[in-house]
Amino acid sequence: MSHPEIRLSKAIDAPPSAVWHVLTDLDNADATLRGVRKVERLDGSGYEVGTRWRETRTIMGKTATEEMWVAEIEPERRTVIRASSDGADYMTEFLLEPKGAGTELAVAFSADAARVGAVAKMLMTVVGGIARKATEKALRQDLDDIATAAQALSS
Repeated sequence: MSHPEIRLSKAIDAPPSAVWHVLTDLDNADATLRGVRKVERLDGSGYEVGTRWRETRTIMGKTATEEMWVAEIEPERRTVIRASSDGADYMTEFLLEPKGAGTELAVAFSADAARVGAVAKMLMTVVGGIARKATEKALRQDLDDIATAAQALSS
């Protein structure tokens, strides 16, 4: 059971290098992103394919911790982050496109619940719209926070 992607983008008044720096700075993500409560690095240094971490977020008033990893990188252009939890696989892709002196930052989020049990699938169908709106709100907030930090870095 695959859920449709959520796609959002934001024009940022900062060069791709500044946006990339903020986007890939795992060690300061909890200070940059309002929705992130804690980041615990598990494997890897810096930001490279295979780097793993636990990220604790609050969404819809609930705190959850998920293990994530860097799956793909094209420096200053694209990165893919993956996570698996309770039988569902999640993918978040960030795309950076130079626009004049700034950057267009796009994010695409998708979930694949193929390994989830029947009861969980039924529940996902019932609450799917609510969860989608909450995820979209969190992603929009992340884009805003990345923009604020990148613009401060480049000024």
